[in-house]
Amino acid sequence: MKAAVLHEARQPMTIEDVGLSKPKRREVLVRTVRAGICHSDLHFQEGLYPYPLPTVLGHEAAGIVEQVGEDVTYVQPGDHVVGCLSVFCGECEQCLTGHPNLCLNTEVKLAPGAARRLTFRNEVLHQFMNLSAFAEQMVVHEHALVKIRPDMPLDRAALIGCGVITGVGAVFNTARMPPGSAVAVIGCGGIGLSCVNGAAMAGAARIIAIDRLPEKLETAKKLGATDVIQAGNTDVVAEVLEMTGGGVPYSFECLGLKETAEQSFRMLAFGGTATLIGMVPFGQKIELHAADLLRERRIQGCSMGSNRFRVDMPRLVEFYMQGRLHLDHLISGEMPLERINEGFDALRGGHVLRNLLTFA
Repeated sequence: MKAAVLHEARQPMTIEDVGLSKPKRREVLVRTVRAGICHSDLHFQEGLYPYPLPTVLGHEAAGIVEQVGEDVTYVQPGDHVVGCLSVFCGECEQCLTGHPNLCLNTEVKLAPGAARRLTFRNEVLHQFMNLSAFAEQMVVHEHALVKIRPDMPLDRAALIGCGVITGVGAVFNTARMPPGSAVAVIGCGGIGLSCVNGAAMAGAARIIAIDRLPEKLETAKKLGATDVIQAGNTDVVAEVLEMTGGGVPYSFECLGLKETAEQSFRMLAFGGTATLIGMVPFGQKIELHAADLLRERRIQGCSMGSNRFRVDMPRLVEFYMQGRLHLDHLISGEMPLERINEGFDALRGGHVLRNLLTFA
């Protein structure tokens, strides 16, 4: 099969003929239909997070089941599925206490470099996040997949696999924002806009969207933002504090920068919670004033929207089909696998939300 191989960080990927193992016990072979080029992939491509190389990136995808291995009971050939890097076992302490996105079982949620499903020139090719979606096919554990209704468009479904479930889930699951709240969302890319949409669905009374690019702020308005702030030449924290008379009870950082992570905490009202969704580069530290904690302000991390993806993703599909979850605005364009490096270059420019890879 064809796949985009990353041989070295900060270098273009190459399209190669790659070997793929047949599905073993509890494994599933999926034909990839659409895969989103996510900013998280860019972090790994640029070497900001360490990962064994060579590898096939990609973790936001939808496809159709082609073959199942022994003891697979959840899916069958022909099923439409979305992949999710939150592979779970269903048996460990985290899974059994309602946190399957934090599964501890490394026999199911394989550690980086442990999977042996891909080969290139008779050598191991590392599977990225147990998925490796930038390829014509994937072999994954059945607990890396969720079935969806067959009339859901697979291009829209692919978005749910990472960006959408992360942004919406941060509101519903991680922050558990009650209706009537005021929120601030820093960064209006795919995750940030999903966060805005999620806050609107959850009944937020005020949604302040913050970004440098006016076109992204316009999209945020369409998805439910009541106020916008164009960052760059203004003190966004001061503006939020003035607009709200003291800060917001909930803020969401969706860029993954030290500066904006600290801003998300500083714009909180007393008792407020800042949820960090973006991936701050590996090794960087966030600095806070200890005195600010005395007013019960909190800062917390978020892993994939604290999802229970076999429950959450079908619900998001239903919301889309009902017209309540807006996905059409998130797609900037589509391109074949051979143009993947163009897609990454466009992502670096900051003016795209999601380019989708298409497969024959």
